[in-house]
Amino acid sequence: MATAVSTKTAPITLTPGALVEVRNIIEDKKVPTEYGLRIGVQGGGCSGMSYLLGFDKPKDNDEVYDLDGLKLIMDKKHAMYVLGMEVDFQDGLNARGFVFNNPQAKSTCGCGSSFSA
Repeated sequence: MATAVSTKTAPITLTPGALVEVRNIIEDKKVPTEYGLRIGVQGGGCSGMSYLLGFDKPKDNDEVYDLDGLKLIMDKKHAMYVLGMEVDFQDGLNARGFVFNNPQAKSTCGCGSSFSA
């Protein structure tokens, strides 16, 4: 079953550094073309909710966006928790990994991987 890609603007953005890192992972891990980058939230973490970031196939309740040639997948229910979020990738001496800058978060934990809305 083919999944339609939305022409709507994605509720989140990825910085150029994050896009490069995601594309590197896709190439290095040989992620199949029918998969996209899934971003969302799930219950848990020290602040109540934690972020999802991984590769997956689109499901029935998903919106699929084209983000600079990258297929972005998000459950429609998650958009309200991440609207306006920017995902960055840091590769420095103090930290290496994806960073979530979420304006919807009322508070975040010290590691930045969980939040409360």
